[in-house]
Amino acid sequence: MIGILSVTCNGSTACLGVDANAISFSWVIDGAEQRDVMQQRYHLQISTAPHFQDCIYDSQWVASGQSQHVAAAGFIPLPEQRYFFRVRVEDNASEVCAWSQPGWLECAPDAVTPWQAQWISPDDRDTPPESVHLLRKTFHLRGKVKRARLYASALGIYQLQINEQDVSDALFSPGWTSYQDHIQYQVYDVTALLTQARLAIGARLAEGWYKGELSWLKRRELYGDCKALFIQLQITYEDGTEQRLISDQSWQCRPAGQSHSSFYHGERWDARVEPRHWAAGADSEGWRNVEIVPSRSAWLVPQIAEPVRVTEHLTPRAIVSRNARRTVIDMGQNMVGRVRLRATLQYGERVVLRHAEVLDREGELYTANLRGADQRVEIVGNGEPLDYAAQFSFQGFRYLEIQGLNELADERVLASITGEVLHTDMQRTGHFQCSRDDINQLYQNIIWGQRGNFVDIPTDCPQRDERLGWTGDAHIFMRTAALNYNIHHFFSKWLRSLAADQKPDGSVPMVIPDILRDYISKIWGDETYTSSGWGDAAVICPWTLYQTYGDKALLAKHWPSMKAWVHYIHATGNDPWVWNSGFQFGDWLALDAKPDSYFGATPVYLVANAFYAHVTNLLSQAAQALGLIEDARRYREWFAQIKARFVRDWLNERGEMKADTQTAHILPLAFRLLDEAQSAGVAQRLHELVAACDYHLDTGFLGTPYLCPVLSEYGYHQTAVRLLCQTTFPSWLFSVHQGATTIWEHWDGIKSDGSFWSDNMNSFNHYAYGAVGEWLYRYLAGLDFAPDSVGGNRIVFRPDVGNTEVSSAEASYLSPYGEVAIRWQREGAQARITLKVPANAQASLLIPTGWHGEFMPEGRQLQLGSGEYALLLEQR
Repeated sequence: MIGILSVTCNGSTACLGVDANAISFSWVIDGAEQRDVMQQRYHLQISTAPHFQDCIYDSQWVASGQSQHVAAAGFIPLPEQRYFFRVRVEDNASEVCAWSQPGWLECAPDAVTPWQAQWISPDDRDTPPESVHLLRKTFHLRGKVKRARLYASALGIYQLQINEQDVSDALFSPGWTSYQDHIQYQVYDVTALLTQARLAIGARLAEGWYKGELSWLKRRELYGDCKALFIQLQITYEDGTEQRLISDQSWQCRPAGQSHSSFYHGERWDARVEPRHWAAGADSEGWRNVEIVPSRSAWLVPQIAEPVRVTEHLTPRAIVSRNARRTVIDMGQNMVGRVRLRATLQYGERVVLRHAEVLDREGELYTANLRGADQRVEIVGNGEPLDYAAQFSFQGFRYLEIQGLNELADERVLASITGEVLHTDMQRTGHFQCSRDDINQLYQNIIWGQRGNFVDIPTDCPQRDERLGWTGDAHIFMRTAALNYNIHHFFSKWLRSLAADQKPDGSVPMVIPDILRDYISKIWGDETYTSSGWGDAAVICPWTLYQTYGDKALLAKHWPSMKAWVHYIHATGNDPWVWNSGFQFGDWLALDAKPDSYFGATPVYLVANAFYAHVTNLLSQAAQALGLIEDARRYREWFAQIKARFVRDWLNERGEMKADTQTAHILPLAFRLLDEAQSAGVAQRLHELVAACDYHLDTGFLGTPYLCPVLSEYGYHQTAVRLLCQTTFPSWLFSVHQGATTIWEHWDGIKSDGSFWSDNMNSFNHYAYGAVGEWLYRYLAGLDFAPDSVGGNRIVFRPDVGNTEVSSAEASYLSPYGEVAIRWQREGAQARITLKVPANAQASLLIPTGWHGEFMPEGRQLQLGSGEYALLLEQR
């Protein structure tokens, strides 16, 4: 029997605050008991009643195999109305499943419904700019509440309570966007909190990204000079009457216990200053009226991505050292988050928490790489038990220094500390494991690096005075990120800011949201403020989201931005087929760079033109997917011209690359810029270059992600395996054997003698080189997808049973169609393989050369429908 495992609206079974202009439905078919299940028809219903007595939308049976991002044509939802949806399908064996369990959605207020709330700001003229403020409003209910929805946003970041109960566990709301273009708001169902006649809404408001310090330049107030709160509470009573409570001049404010709170420098909280029961409206001293600030309501949009939350709790592993001045604790994992302290401090007693990723050779915190970031939390007691964690700051650390708690025994100190891991609360979708412990640790380092750097935006590091959305880092790691976690909404949110910050000429800033434009232009003398390999995120990221999740509407939304970037390159110089002007990062931080240089040896314009060709090719494919036939033809012709010019400029008459670096050979192979004979020669030379380095790499940011996939794809898979398994510098496993628990920014962030790379740029949690995770899934475990796969509907299994370094591997991935999985284990001359293919998808099994099985000739493909398979291969 087939069934429906889940049906979702915009990726969720329960959607609150949906954008009415961007609604689609998806479902996963349960075909576990059968094989070769393919959907033939679907039937979708939407109703305002949970039992579907009256359907306001009924698709009837639709002859289609589509089960992802299905639009309900003609469905026009009303704001704040709850709708229920369900689906059933018929498969290719004419079996009709039962109706799915229903999901529900509620749309946010639409653009034509004017907001009544005002933006209110605390009177902070007598407090430091980094201080936190409390805002509140008391009110009375008129009867029994049927439903209540609270809409909230801020110029800054906020937390809300109703009568001292948290409204949400989300952190850093409303999130970081290009504020001059759009500001997110959140919707909360607070019905269960409205149980008393007299109530109070309390808000804690900090400056956050909006007006707080950003970057090593210590720039402040980049978006505005005052923080503000926006609240609109809609209450519907059982008798049908309604009440609306809004932020206005009747609200009051006062300083909070946090006299300082910022992302880089941490937080200072004084329990003596914090008013008691303030969020219940009990305290009355020190409160002032708020001020009204100019409206930003026209820029409000519903929240796009999942919020940041605490997702895991870590207990300290050990006390590293202790003396009368401080205690150093090892959390056992380089994490991103905060420390929760549970202790009783005497009145005025102070505890200081300092954070660092690693220790120096003397066993002290290594903080020089933090540059201008303090990463310091200070807590002052009031003589009562406290339970506190920084509310508007986060730190990147493994080691914690505690100044204070000197009178407590070791075990009491450890018991008082909990590490709270936080990041955007994405769904985990991928898993990998193999027979080598060090490779498994590398994979875990990749996972932790993604978690620590996906804090509302894709950051480059979570500890120093930077934490910015560098575009190059984001797109080179994106395919690995999409296997590990569901990043559909996370990158959709970030790409909206990218499109907003894209300049009128189509160029794309190097960081998104864009806060470095003036600085980059000044130090490098380049007013364009863009580079190949960075601005290309405008094309690569939307295309990757489309390939991964099949969301054609999102691709269409970003088509103008994608097109503008390619046209910008096309118009930069005198020759439309060559990019040979302006600043270029090139193969940034490559090991073949000259001494004291960050720029690799590969010519920067070779890199630029390879990426120019690549994004033009992707643009033609995007046009084809969107049905823009003339555009597709046009950009195919452009791609042919750029490719031909690349070959003419960068290959000699013998078909050899003029630049003899690893990256110079990687990029034309990765982007399919050469013919078959040229590719064979260039691939062989790449293998020789790697072998000449004793199977080490010397690539940088733009060459490294493609190195192992290119070697495997062009016949040198064992070279890639040997490269991956290196344990000496430079290699992925060098840091693992140094004790790393995240990916380092530099291959030798800590050198073999215990000394450090340059303090200026030495993050120990920097996900870029973790892009090799894609290769672990695709080529080591053998879970891959065909080039024309959309949303994971065409799977390619390539079990690496001939691998001499690894005897077993397994990987799974929760695709939009359901779970895809592979496990293989080699035992002598035999290999056992298990596979899983979800319903409505198809797969190819590539039989490795030298291995065969029943009905599986050597070196051939076996076509598989949905189902679970157990196979036995034997070596000839």
